[in-house]
Amino acid sequence: MSIPPPPGPHQPQDPYGSPQSPSPYPQDPFAPPQDPYAHGPYAQDPYAQDPYAQGPYGPQGRQGAPGHPGPYPQAPYGAAPYPVWGQGYTPYGRPSAINGLAIAALVLGILCFLPAVGLVLGVVALTQIRKRGERGKGMAVAGAILSSVGLALWILALATGGASDFWQGFKDGASGRSSFSLVKGDCFDMPGETFDEEVYDVDEVPCSGEHDAEVFATVPLSGSSFPGDDRVTRLADDKCFRLRGAYAMDPWALTDEVDVYYLTPTSESWSVGDREITCVFGPVDDRGALTGSLRADETTLDPDQLAFLKAMAAVDGVLEQEPEDSAEQDLAADRTWAGDAGDVTGAQAAALGARTWSAKAGGPVAALAKDLRTASREWAAAAKATDADGFYEHYETAYGYVDGRATVTAREALGLATTPPSYDEGSDSGDGGAGGGDGDSGLDV
Repeated sequence: MSIPPPPGPHQPQDPYGSPQSPSPYPQDPFAPPQDPYAHGPYAQDPYAQDPYAQGPYGPQGRQGAPGHPGPYPQAPYGAAPYPVWGQGYTPYGRPSAINGLAIAALVLGILCFLPAVGLVLGVVALTQIRKRGERGKGMAVAGAILSSVGLALWILALATGGASDFWQGFKDGASGRSSFSLVKGDCFDMPGETFDEEVYDVDEVPCSGEHDAEVFATVPLSGSSFPGDDRVTRLADDKCFRLRGAYAMDPWALTDEVDVYYLTPTSESWSVGDREITCVFGPVDDRGALTGSLRADETTLDPDQLAFLKAMAAVDGVLEQEPEDSAEQDLAADRTWAGDAGDVTGAQAAALGARTWSAKAGGPVAALAKDLRTASREWAAAAKATDADGFYEHYETAYGYVDGRATVTAREALGLATTPPSYDEGSDSGDGGAGGGDGDSGLDV
């Protein structure tokens, strides 16, 4: 049988306070009488209510104060362990962190940039805030709402074509294609009272109402350095005159009240990317205005109108090449031209006669084709004349069939303009008079 060691200062006391266990400390003569019920397994620990006493035993017990060593038994019947001070709260009152995704969602929502990403970030931020106890819920909600609105606008723009219009406008502005980004078919009002001035801005308006000008062509310019005002003006005179017929294929619709103008770059606008000549129709009188579009091309004409105007344009084209010198001055040149006129007129008469026209236009166009065949024979006879008198005899007869009664009747049946244009010298000839008006129709941009 082993003999227990004598009690010492390091020997643990009886956890139940049994009276048989001698105390290593002398009894205090001035201590109050002991509670007779203070012993046993249910004795109350006088330090159990000390909220500052912590111990290494966690919920199983605490390290007692000096003179009252533990451990103490676990609370009976599965009672909850002692609560830890400040658990679940940021110590010392320091504010919790702001969620970074909430900030990103708000920024993307305000900028309306990548709205789908902003919406996703807002939803993820709300989940993280709820789990981590972070701040920024308001920013996450606001970012998600703004991103949702932006996403809806993007979807609407894609569905209606607004996004493509925006992107085209962006590309036009980035490339510096013109000072006003005007394109063929646009109508606009001038800010000033005349066309003979520098222009910095225009007001685009519908072509159906009154307007100052209508764009019928744009001519791109190449090169890195500005070619000079004179060079640009000469190029505009030539190009705009030649391109007007492709936009307004019916010359009879261009009355005497309409002239050709152009917007040209300046050395200053060239330096910022202006590289276009803009050809426009405008009123001859600065106080006048145009009403309705002058456009007559494949986009506005029916097949019969288009076929008729192409045939007549070929005839007009060869007639505009008439030599400047009279037959008395250069008979050979006039005879050569008359031969070309006879060939083209005969070819177009055959084209008109071979086409199947509508019931309303069939008879009038057939009559016109007959007149053109007669004119072709007269041009051929003028090409064989031996003197100026013989040349002009056939010349005048042939011209009698040009824009005559048969032409007016055929145009009326096709629904085209029926008022013949005036052929004033220098206004509609091949010298470019109509292309530049009086030579002072250019507008600097």
